[in-house]
Amino acid sequence: MNFSVVNKDLNVGNIHVVGVSSSSVFLIGDTNTIALSSTFDTPAESLIIGPFVPLAPQA
Repeated sequence: MNFSVVNKDLNVGNIHVVGVSSSSVFLIGDTNTIALSSTFDTPAESLIIGPFVPLAPQA
């Protein structure tokens, strides 16, 4: 995804951050590149890849 923003005369006064989640980006100003990555720390034997269990038909 390519996303372009042009800020003209951006002025920031005060910032009060109450909390930060595990996947967040807080950016003031300009940047050329933001690289995102993700990790999955669940053991491989608990990961189920395959067809879903079919639901019982409704009566």
